[in-house]
Amino acid sequence: MNQDDLEDSRSQLQGQSVGGWGLLKMAGCCGLASYAVWAVILMPGFRRVPLKLQVPYMPASSGQVKNVMALLHGRSGKMVDLGSGDGRIVLEACRHGFQPAVGYELNPWLIRLSRFYAWRAGYSSEVSYLRSDLWKVRLHDCSNISVFLAPSVLELLEAKLLAELPDGARVVTGRFPLPTWAPSCILGDGADRAWAYDVQSVRQAGLSHPEGKAA
Repeated sequence: MNQDDLEDSRSQLQGQSVGGWGLLKMAGCCGLASYAVWAVILMPGFRRVPLKLQVPYMPASSGQVKNVMALLHGRSGKMVDLGSGDGRIVLEACRHGFQPAVGYELNPWLIRLSRFYAWRAGYSSEVSYLRSDLWKVRLHDCSNISVFLAPSVLELLEAKLLAELPDGARVVTGRFPLPTWAPSCILGDGADRAWAYDVQSVRQAGLSHPEGKAA
C-alpha cells in the first residue's frame, strides 16, 4: 500500500470517528432539549398536584374536538374544560356560541399558549383561561363540561361532578369514559371517541357516589 492509500484510509477512519462523535452529541442535545421541555413547560403544572392526580398534557386532535362539539350541539350556556391544555376545545366552544367559555389549567405555560391561540384567532376577549387546580374549581353554575383526563382521576372526578353540577348539565369526556356512569351518547371511533353524560340521568340511575353502580 502506497502513501496515498494510507492517507485515504486514515481520512476515512477519521471521518467515521467524527461522525460517531457527532451522533453522540446530537443524542445528548436531544436529551437535554427533552428535559428542558419537561422542566420548563410541563413540570410547573405538576409540582402542586399529588402524584396520583397528575395528568400528562396531550393535545386534543381535530377529530376529538369535532366529536365534543357534536355531543354539545344544540346546547348553550357556560362551557368549561377541566384541564384545558392548549385551549383548543374552549376556543372551539366559543366559536359555537357557548358563553362564557372557560378553561381551567394548572400549567402556566399552557395558559400562555392558550391565550396566544385565542388572540391569534380574534377571540381573546371572549374566552377565559384560568390557572387553577380543577379539584378546587366550583362547578355549580356550569351547564357543559368537557374532560380529557387520565383514567386514574376519572373515578374521583365523578364524585365532584355529581356533588356540584346542576341536573341540566352535560359532561363530555374524550379518550376515556367515566368508569361507573352510563353514557347518554357515544360518538366516534378509536382515539377520537367521546362519551356524553347527562347528570340528571346519572342521578336518576342511583349513582350517588363514585363507587355506586347503575340500578
